[in-house]
Amino acid sequence: MSLIPLGFEGEYLTAVVIGAGGVGGRRAVSLLDAGARVKIIAPNIRADIDVRSKNDKKLSIERREYAGATDLAGANLVIAATNSRSVNDSIKCDAMSKGIGVNVADAGDEGSIVFLATHRAGPVTIGVSAGGVPKAAARIRDLIATRIDMRYAMAVAKCGEIRERLIGTSGTDEWHTAASDLIGEEFCASVEDGTFDERAARWR
Repeated sequence: MSLIPLGFEGEYLTAVVIGAGGVGGRRAVSLLDAGARVKIIAPNIRADIDVRSKNDKKLSIERREYAGATDLAGANLVIAATNSRSVNDSIKCDAMSKGIGVNVADAGDEGSIVFLATHRAGPVTIGVSAGGVPKAAARIRDLIATRIDMRYAMAVAKCGEIRERLIGTSGTDEWHTAASDLIGEEFCASVEDGTFDERAARWR
């Protein structure tokens, strides 16, 4: 199986998370933080998630066991995160039979979607996969994070502002000229040596 890295806008996702232990809870929170609508089905709910459900209209909770494919109605993403291998397998099969993307917490290579080890710095999002070895992915992610820090976040945010303004006032050609100057081969070096701001000032 070959992984295709894709990015989804959270606000367009409606997710059903079955199981609310360590992994299921983390996946649910990350989806909520990205703007997704999330329904959690689990007999036991973490206290922090229970509290959040009282204040977050995008989160709903059903305290029970998985009841079958009808639980997946309306979802475009399913997380199978129970503590039962057989139940997770049933969830996976039900989701796939409905053409819904599914992540299997205890067997990532069996689902159709894998959660990447993610580093975020402002508008910059970097995901790492390591062939089904999540701890290795996390180590690589942490190494990347030491370099791609808030300097990059600020630089990319400035590029976004300049892009929006130039396209709005002068058209795409002017932005392409600015992009060649700002985001050429020396982009990373200019961010790290502090000269990016000077270059960006010419286009503000």
